[in-house]
Amino acid sequence: MSVRPDPSTQRARVRRGVGAALVVLLAGAAVAVFVTAITPRGAERTVAPDGSPDALADPALVASASESPIFIHVLGQVERPGLYELREGARVIDAVSAAGGLTDGADPAGVNLARVIADGEQLLVPAVGEVPPSAVGTSSDGRVDLNTADVSTLDTLPRIGPAMAQRIVEWREANGPIRSVDDLLAVSGIGAKTVEALRPLVAP
Repeated sequence: MSVRPDPSTQRARVRRGVGAALVVLLAGAAVAVFVTAITPRGAERTVAPDGSPDALADPALVASASESPIFIHVLGQVERPGLYELREGARVIDAVSAAGGLTDGADPAGVNLARVIADGEQLLVPAVGEVPPSAVGTSSDGRVDLNTADVSTLDTLPRIGPAMAQRIVEWREANGPIRSVDDLLAVSGIGAKTVEALRPLVAP
């Protein structure tokens, strides 16, 4: 003769099973919320000094999805020389910060920390007593000199291609020295937006 299980006992077992499952579910949700809370928001990956994308850069410096990124090669007296991705409009101080800051042997006066940097630029931070090599057609603070730069140097500027660079050289040969960045408005093909983009990058 078989004994039928007590219905109240079965209901108690079901309630205990459901309660245990609910506890596990709530514990998992709590862990997920905790992990999310301690994960830094906005951290962007940039190119590490060894070429791997494993270094974390300051999110205030790195380009967002809606901005155009620029790439800067930082060399010399910085803690982590290498290639870094920054936001458009970043300055030398931002590139130095992304590279870990200046070393103890760096000469802070050797670079203009306030200068706006351009995409594709190579930034060399000199040591104390070191005279950094100057590129042809550049001023002492790293800006492109509109009166001495050749076509290849002018071609490194944003919005300026080889043909436009050639027209700038021809214009100054025909009209004399460029005395203001606004003089570029007289060069065929250069408009106000281009002049504003070049203003922090060039010296008359």
